[in-house]
Amino acid sequence: MAKILIADDHVLVRAALARYVSAATGDEVFQANSLPMALTMMAKNGPFDLVLLDYTMPGMSLPSGLQRAIEANAQHPVALLSGTAPPEVARRALAGGACGFVPKTIGPDCMIAAIAQMMAGEVFRPDDFFAPALGARGPASGLTPRETDVLRGISAGQSNKEIARNLDIQEVTIKLHVKTICRKLQARNRTHAAMLARDQALL
Repeated sequence: MAKILIADDHVLVRAALARYVSAATGDEVFQANSLPMALTMMAKNGPFDLVLLDYTMPGMSLPSGLQRAIEANAQHPVALLSGTAPPEVARRALAGGACGFVPKTIGPDCMIAAIAQMMAGEVFRPDDFFAPALGARGPASGLTPRETDVLRGISAGQSNKEIARNLDIQEVTIKLHVKTICRKLQARNRTHAAMLARDQALL
């Protein structure tokens, strides 16, 4: 059983998220209402397999607050959680060592997939949130190396389970990548994405 810490000063949001994550993953979820409280819990109960920090809670700041949390969690994954932070703040957090930026507006399934992705050692960045920063270079320009690996598996006719096994990551993470790939390539489904990859010589 993994241990997750959710730090957010909005009690209703924090409690609802904690209940959902615990029920969906079976992991043990701890809660804090400020950065000082989160740091105390990391010292007492950590390191956690994942820490989610609300950007606007008391004591939180960039880059110092984030760095303190990363150090307190013994270099284990720490991500930023926010409903209001602009893309520039998210980019600063990722540049500062955060393992991801998780908007509170993403769907429940995407939230669980993002958590699994970050706990597997990958960086989560919601493409819809960062879309304005990608420029007008075309949808394929936004594919990450991992998404390219997944697209290669799709083009080879592999199932999500086969791709997950070959890349040694969880199947739920592959599902998230497939959804992102289809959005970036403006593909209707995985078969259409494979066709676009072939026609545009993306692989």
